[in-house]
Amino acid sequence: MTGAKNNILEAVGGTPIVKLQKLARHVAADIYVKCEYLNPGGSMKDRVAGNIVADAERRGLLGPGGTIVEATSGNTGMGLALVAALRGYSCVFVMPDKMSPEKVAGLRAFGARVVICPTAVEPEDPRSYYQTAKRIVAETPGAYYANQYHNPANPEAHYTSTAPEIWAQTAGEVDVFVAGMGTGGTISGCGRFFKEKKPGFRLVGVDPIGSLYYEYVKTGRMTRPFAYYVEGIGEDFLPSTMNLKIVDEIVRVDDKECFLMTRELVRQEGLFVGGSSGAAVAGAIKYAEASKRKENILVLLPDGAQKYLSKIFDDKWMRENGFLDEVDPLGTVAELLSRKKQRPLVTAKKGESVRDVIATMRDTSVSQMPVLDGEGGRLCGIVAEVDLLDFLVKGEAGLDSPIDLLVESDYAMVTPATRVHLLRNIFSDAQIVVVETGDAIVGVITKIDLIEFLAERKT
Repeated sequence: MTGAKNNILEAVGGTPIVKLQKLARHVAADIYVKCEYLNPGGSMKDRVAGNIVADAERRGLLGPGGTIVEATSGNTGMGLALVAALRGYSCVFVMPDKMSPEKVAGLRAFGARVVICPTAVEPEDPRSYYQTAKRIVAETPGAYYANQYHNPANPEAHYTSTAPEIWAQTAGEVDVFVAGMGTGGTISGCGRFFKEKKPGFRLVGVDPIGSLYYEYVKTGRMTRPFAYYVEGIGEDFLPSTMNLKIVDEIVRVDDKECFLMTRELVRQEGLFVGGSSGAAVAGAIKYAEASKRKENILVLLPDGAQKYLSKIFDDKWMRENGFLDEVDPLGTVAELLSRKKQRPLVTAKKGESVRDVIATMRDTSVSQMPVLDGEGGRLCGIVAEVDLLDFLVKGEAGLDSPIDLLVESDYAMVTPATRVHLLRNIFSDAQIVVVETGDAIVGVITKIDLIEFLAERKT
């Protein structure tokens, strides 16, 4: 019949671009959104899945009767399940336990086997969903590991499909592209295409608090990642599919602003999207507020709301997790800082001698302190008593040696808006929490600070 598609995979792509009418009225830029959640599988990952499978078939890595295995937050799995349904493959998907029940149920609807793993473990831990996926591949005859985090077919899908489509739809009248930072496929693939087409084109990545991208881009150091709620963006390691060299700016968002923006996109703009879409739009608006430029900003909306009805769109779940605009019983980091014994923030500078740092710690009674870049004043790590103790015990250098080699990344970054109840889990992985607003350090929180704050609230 005229106009009909041969199969559902031919319906992937061709998603519309829509201008935000209400939520971005206060900024000089015009903000548009690419509605990738309207793909057949409900996300931009339909494009990636099709390209990954086609590439594997071309290279003889996936054959008749084979099994596709992937570590996924859900969307790549759904895209792969669509392809597998038509190609006759079996699927096994490994997911972290923070993912919504709708995502799990959706994958099982396609007949896929879904394996759930703990979120709060290191990527190298045998229990992590990355390592579990690798083990299943090794144990399954005819298995193919899609491996979106290290598969060049991931960014290639966006370079050959998403970006050219955007360029054609807009006649090249795009100045800034904004996307959440996850596997890196979207921002790396689209970014390469746009930068080849238009000199001066800007790429803006959006990263949730708890992920390691923001601090790595800003300082080159790997901080301690910690658990967060928004799904599908942020990472606790660096995928090879992420090309950070082409990212011009990175904006940080927290769970609450992601989820509240998601709900507003539905209610004010009629865009029925998920949490990572809310994150991307929140980041784009922050960028536009800071830049104050009249330009065309395009934001990619990765997936739809159907997968989050039991979470983001459930008032009970939002209230229980402190995301609605109600008083949080434990308060925020800003409140904790305001109640701390007031004293100036104590920092060290790169190049400062071990002797001077020891003297500062002694005179100010601190056990660890941030170390700043001597020129820009940016945080580049921390130095703690244990680092100095190890240095002195080893006796390999003198007290006039610079502290640069002692600087560690055993810290986590938060903002004043971060909720206090998250700090307990953060301190399980990090020695110290550094509070930052923009690029400025506004405070440091230690375990005893948290203990004192909570004890005061009990009295």
